[in-house]
Amino acid sequence: MSSKEALSLKVGLEIHPQVAVHSFVENLFRTIWGTPNLKAPPAIKYFFDFLDAQGESKRISDPDVLHIWKTNSLPLRFWVNILKNPQFVFDMEKTPPLDGCLSVIAQAFMDSFSLAEKQLGKHDPTNKLLYAKDISKYKQEVRAYYKQVRDQPPINSSEFKEFLHEESKKHEHEFNESAALWELYKYMQRYFDEIKLKLDQNGAPVELKEQLQHVKSLFDSLNCSRN
Repeated sequence: MSSKEALSLKVGLEIHPQVAVHSFVENLFRTIWGTPNLKAPPAIKYFFDFLDAQGESKRISDPDVLHIWKTNSLPLRFWVNILKNPQFVFDMEKTPPLDGCLSVIAQAFMDSFSLAEKQLGKHDPTNKLLYAKDISKYKQEVRAYYKQVRDQPPINSSEFKEFLHEESKKHEHEFNESAALWELYKYMQRYFDEIKLKLDQNGAPVELKEQLQHVKSLFDSLNCSRN
């Protein structure tokens, strides 16, 4: 059996599940890097313009550097985490089989933003081979997406502040302050000694360390009453 035939067989063994979800995966990807009416969400436009401005101020002319900055900041920092862990957003259980499927989809998503060009062969993992034929097309779409965002009219600071204000108003009754404080307390409880040590090492004012101890004491008392 030739290398080409072996590669085709390896992909063929798992191609049917991929075909079943292919249209859903493509719709998902294009929703993430899509620009309805050639207009990205204000937060993305504002942040990408900030990265472009940083590159210009530091005289970075290589477009690949800006591509990597944007990719590391949004698709790889945020979207991949959601793709691999939908239970963060939805009330659902992530079973081992589902986890394996989502890892394949997340890998294809990451490869779509990669600048590296690698020739795949029969010894490469199946999670890279399943979408190998589609990656070059996805990469073109990603480049077009970054260009469309860059070509949009800029958003000034006042417009962006207004956008954030309107978004906050939409969710003003959804934020659970008690749950947020409880999560902060658990973090402080776990890392209190390390935080205190860092404050000492950095010469933090005594007042700040006293405030930290006071906040922890308040949390501890609330936790005791809660129990």
